[in-house]
Amino acid sequence: MQIVLAEDSVLLREGITRLLADAGHEVVAAVADGPSLVAAVIEHEPDLALVDVRMPPTHRDEGLRAAVEARERVPGQPVLVLSQYVEDAYAAELLASGAGRAVGYLLKDRVADVADFLAALDRVVGGEVVLDPEVVAQVLVRRRSSDRLEALTPREREVLALMAEGRSNAAIAERLVVTEGAVEKHVTSVFTKLGLQPDAGDSRRVLAVLAWLGSP
Repeated sequence: MQIVLAEDSVLLREGITRLLADAGHEVVAAVADGPSLVAAVIEHEPDLALVDVRMPPTHRDEGLRAAVEARERVPGQPVLVLSQYVEDAYAAELLASGAGRAVGYLLKDRVADVADFLAALDRVVGGEVVLDPEVVAQVLVRRRSSDRLEALTPREREVLALMAEGRSNAAIAERLVVTEGAVEKHVTSVFTKLGLQPDAGDSRRVLAVLAWLGSP
């Protein structure tokens, strides 16, 4: 796949570029700031934009802002952002962009697990939503008492957390060692309790995750 990489650390940028090349991918542009990312995405329309959340000049959320803008300028652009820390507000904002499809949010430490990292790239390019399990775990603890979640059973929360990682019903069933039919019932119950109507279609999964993340 062709990738635009946005990372201000020269060492990390070159390391990821080499890792991707070794895996058979092509980095068509490697940039160090948000405006350059947007320009590169518009120019190349890559299979994936791989973006650091914190970039110059303030090293706060410039990368995320640029990623959201890139998805506005090139609709449907798959984006995977990398962050040093768990910041669920960033994950929620990214999910809210472009109807929450073909997006991912991983901690930078995940790059060290090359197989999982490369698999995450493929999943995002394939249109899935991928959230780092550590993000999911920490957000779940912080929002356990949220009004949005109090109606959910412990099992429904567990299913919703796995949905937030981008897992399909079949993958959730395998993880929980239950039938896919049982998972479908839990997912339907989650949708009902969160007030997500059937006419929302496939976007209900994204809307459910956004509600769980606490997005407005």
